[in-house]
Amino acid sequence: MSKPLTLYRFITGPDDASFCHRVTEALSKGWMLYGTPQLTFDAVKGLTICGQAVIKDVENTSYAPDMKLGQY
Repeated sequence: MSKPLTLYRFITGPDDASFCHRVTEALSKGWMLYGTPQLTFDAVKGLTICGQAVIKDVENTSYAPDMKLGQY
């Protein structure tokens, strides 16, 4: 039996409801939070930007550089 492939994504966006919905959608598809959320301030745009890493183990899948991670 082979080891599952661990997928990694870093979701970013403005600190608003749409960012929270993107993370919630990933969680509903089996992704798990990885580490703590990150915040930074874009002084040019006057926006706080959020980031959250998520991971997911996938069976019977091999890594390929052209994988569309959001589809898993």
